[in-house]
Amino acid sequence: MTRPIKAFVDTKALKANLSCVRQKSAQSQILSVVKANAYGHGIDRVFEGLKGSDGFGILQVGEAEVLRGLGFRGPIVLLEGVFDPRELEDCSRLQLWHAVHCMEQVDWLSRHKTHKAHRVFLKMNTGMNRLGFRPEQFKSVWSRLNALPQIEEISLMTHFSDADLPGGALSQQSRFDQFTQDLIGERSLSNSAALFLNPLNHALHQDWVRAGLALYGGSVNYPQQTSADWSLQAVMSLRSKVIATQDLKAGDTVGYGSTFTAKEAMKIGIVACGYADGYPRSAESGTPILVNGQRTRTLGRVSMDMLSVDLSPLHLQGHIEFVGSEVTLWGTASTGQTLDIDEVAHHAKTLSYELMCGLANRVPFEVIEDDA
Repeated sequence: MTRPIKAFVDTKALKANLSCVRQKSAQSQILSVVKANAYGHGIDRVFEGLKGSDGFGILQVGEAEVLRGLGFRGPIVLLEGVFDPRELEDCSRLQLWHAVHCMEQVDWLSRHKTHKAHRVFLKMNTGMNRLGFRPEQFKSVWSRLNALPQIEEISLMTHFSDADLPGGALSQQSRFDQFTQDLIGERSLSNSAALFLNPLNHALHQDWVRAGLALYGGSVNYPQQTSADWSLQAVMSLRSKVIATQDLKAGDTVGYGSTFTAKEAMKIGIVACGYADGYPRSAESGTPILVNGQRTRTLGRVSMDMLSVDLSPLHLQGHIEFVGSEVTLWGTASTGQTLDIDEVAHHAKTLSYELMCGLANRVPFEVIEDDA
């Protein structure tokens, strides 16, 4: 018998989330972000659900190879641009658009020999202070790029550092607009947070919206609002099974460090899932979890390959056989009940991004196909 843990990717949920993004973006085109192997879901597994996107945003050339291999012929953007001048050849071969965020990338382009001019996304640093040119130097860089024979078209972009804060995106948009008002080119500003917190604001969304987290069913401002509040559906579900049970007496402890002590007699279950699978070790006792679709809690520390759950709520309702019971770590149970990945991440003092991206290679995946 194989170890029972498995992750699921729901194609129908992906399509629904993409539709939700379209409704909020109105006139903008959707650049679906599939970097980090589609936020841990797998580019090949999400492609069917996202192939209706206008384009894709990626991090590495290898991700473009996968998308082209799957048959996508539309725009693909390297969101951090090339990391080496030799990758400009890959951009030509795979017909990739790519970001330009530093003078070194401009220099590489100026020396690049190509038969086909490139489309680039010139990036402004409006306050994130990671990548991009400062606003006051932006126009001069645009002018230099525009004079290069290697450049066919220049689009303009920035990335919001505070899109999930009141007015955060709008203040950065103002800075961007101020220093690009005389420049031609399509624009890309909004990520998922800016999109959902400022719906139908075309002045903010511009020509291309870069949607990431929302496509995979994560909330852009948890705990203020959940994914369900945004009409988003869980795409990734992580399920396992109870592989053993223990009957505790008052005073018995659970797991390494004895961080949980039973106050009374109780039954617990041992689940085949641990931090080596990508479940966060930082998730303390009380993190929500589903057993047979019923909400309960974890107990004690998460181990490498196992964690413990409180079976007392189920035991009191007459359940007797627990070994083999389905456990939903996050996402949707086979019976339809849902445990919000953001809620699990919140208890673990992290973000849903990290849980999605952090699943180990040893966890097998299954794609739930759309019935339509």
